[in-house]
Amino acid sequence: MGNLLKVLTYNDLEQGPNFFLDFEHAQPTEAETAVWNQVNAVLEEAQTILAELQSYTGAGLEIREAIQNPNDLQLQEKAWNAVCPLVAKLKRFYEFSLRLENALRSLLEALTSPPYAPTQHLEREQALAKQFAEILHFTLSFDEFKMTNPAIQNDFSYYRRTLSRNRINNLQLDAESDVNNEMANRMSLFYAEATPMLKTLSNATTKFVSENKTLPIEDTTDCLSTMACVCRVMLETPEYRSRFTNTETLLFCMRVMVGVIILYDHVHPVGAFAKTSKIDVHHPAPQRRHHIQADPGPAAVSASRAVGWRGGLSGWGLEASLRTVSGKF
Repeated sequence: MGNLLKVLTYNDLEQGPNFFLDFEHAQPTEAETAVWNQVNAVLEEAQTILAELQSYTGAGLEIREAIQNPNDLQLQEKAWNAVCPLVAKLKRFYEFSLRLENALRSLLEALTSPPYAPTQHLEREQALAKQFAEILHFTLSFDEFKMTNPAIQNDFSYYRRTLSRNRINNLQLDAESDVNNEMANRMSLFYAEATPMLKTLSNATTKFVSENKTLPIEDTTDCLSTMACVCRVMLETPEYRSRFTNTETLLFCMRVMVGVIILYDHVHPVGAFAKTSKIDVHHPAPQRRHHIQADPGPAAVSASRAVGWRGGLSGWGLEASLRTVSGKF
């Protein structure tokens, strides 16, 4: 793991931040409390959102039967009644993304405000830095579940087709008031993205930069690159690594590192792959399989794949892997 993570560093290691960010036990100071409470309310709901998304099974059977038997009104009604509560759930997911966007904005304001540099902010305001990491971790998890569940797109497409068909036939459906046409359009754009939550964070960060014209964009991008470097340092430094009480935190740290690099690549004007980038992703990433336990779970597998580990495959570099995950080929 140490050799793999050395590729995520500034050109001169001594110039990078070197401190322990306590992802397990960081507590808010008095100065952090107001923002921390606001963001914590969102993060508490995030676990429920993930659980509902992970258990989302869809209405595939009912939809197929309705499509195959277009004249059977009973099957049409059965499919509609199956889809409506699912669409209501998808609406909650979308509305949560808006709250997550506001939470991210609050964190960015706190972690980039003068007179402190990004390294000073992350070291001084560790509880907020931890929340920022938790948002990134949630984002990767949400998008992973969404990408592997085609029922989400299928259900919503059927819902919209049915709405359009009934409008043409001048039929009013009870569920239409819950998800009107304007809301359906916004949800459609959201779920059309391969990684909708990451897109939300990317747009929110870009919007934050554009609306704060007195704040140099480097203050925001440096916050991201500093977070990536801090994660790398903690993962490759035995003294820091030993302070984590369980391996899940190590995997969390790796996943956050991947997420922040991807976000940096989307937000920075020249991306993470330019020679001038403060994150070096151009060197090959050797396999270090012995650091993954026998039963790593989907989060560990996803994180290790994203940083270049491909199980039995060799020759995958960090740059190619991150390009795959970030959608930049």
